[in-house]
Amino acid sequence: MRNTKPETRRRGTPDFQLLILTLLLVGFGVIMVFSSSSSVALLNKEYNFDSLYFVKRQSAFAVLGLFIMLVAMNIKMEKYKKLFAPLFFITILLLIIVLFTGSLNGAKSWLRFGSVGFQPTELAKISIILYLSALIVKKGDRFRDLRTGYIPVTVIVGCVAGLIMLQPDLGSCFILVATSGLIIYAGGASVKHITASIVLLVLGASIVFGIGSLFGGDSGTTDGQAAAKQDYKIGRFQAFLNPEKYRQGTGYNLVQSLQAIGEGGLNGSGFGKGIIKLHYLPNSFNDFIFSVIGEEFGFVGTAIFLMLYLYFIWRGMIIALRCHDPFGTLVGTGIMGLIAIQAFINIGGVTQTIPITGVTLPFISFGGSSLLVMMFSMGIMLSISRENTKQAVQERTTGVAVRNEVPNRFQTRRTNRFR
Repeated sequence: MRNTKPETRRRGTPDFQLLILTLLLVGFGVIMVFSSSSSVALLNKEYNFDSLYFVKRQSAFAVLGLFIMLVAMNIKMEKYKKLFAPLFFITILLLIIVLFTGSLNGAKSWLRFGSVGFQPTELAKISIILYLSALIVKKGDRFRDLRTGYIPVTVIVGCVAGLIMLQPDLGSCFILVATSGLIIYAGGASVKHITASIVLLVLGASIVFGIGSLFGGDSGTTDGQAAAKQDYKIGRFQAFLNPEKYRQGTGYNLVQSLQAIGEGGLNGSGFGKGIIKLHYLPNSFNDFIFSVIGEEFGFVGTAIFLMLYLYFIWRGMIIALRCHDPFGTLVGTGIMGLIAIQAFINIGGVTQTIPITGVTLPFISFGGSSLLVMMFSMGIMLSISRENTKQAVQERTTGVAVRNEVPNRFQTRRTNRFR
């Protein structure tokens, strides 16, 4: 008994597989940012003719992200239940403030602090996960009621999505809504309610998108410029259907992306030897970094990368399903669902599986906001894994299994093979 008490009080150990996989993805991302950006930075005065310009910044964000992940890993899940409200309030405030800033590429998505930019939409993704998870757990069985449970939750999602659409940022809005839908489904909501709300959300998003197209531009934007922006959005869908027809316009990026992946062949051209990144494909280190991976590593390398990515997501889902706390399960499901959905949208866009929406590939693409939020999210996942191992020690010590007070849809289907 003397040795048992300290053991049960001690926090559990993090899941080292998930930790190592995260570090591997971040490290590979830094390497690919260097490969895809060095030639662009070397020949551009804006980047001081420094071939390491982007990789230095990405490395700095990776180090900062590692620190944030380690801190988040050591915060107990009970603390996140209390922190979700102020974090959500700050996120809403930032989403409102960004609407009154200057636009970049036709969208008001960035807050500038000197030479460093931050996208509040990235913070909104993790904030909505924490907020919805806490709210669903708090409501308990009342969440299944349409009037007192389901509608208030969907109204919150609609408000956040509306603020993002006003920027406008269709890709991030879709990711946030899809991730929220996954959490709501996992929390036990009625499938009928979810199906009915999809129609309303699509209609609401269309209205907000229309308002954003009318009033989201700069005050000095002419009618011709506004029409050109609207034509460009339509052109993305047309390019998806027939990229060759629009290869001199909106289909140019997609044609170059498909050409790069095709030229990669079986084994690829080799690391750093890709051609498409040499000023043929804009944002090759950001939205189209998967195209560079396909060209330089070929089918074999791309397949290995995708399998690693899938195992990473699978491992995270296992951690979420093992959690005895319904809040931890919903948060973990939301985080891994967010990563899977965003990765699918990015890879699907550059491979002509779905229309291009312009979102980053998690952990791989250049971007400080995305990387910091993703590593913060993985810190939360590692905190969940620590709670799992602590609970397992307690069960072995006391011989009493701990069960959820409010089981959710995913946990009720969990089997012993996940233990």
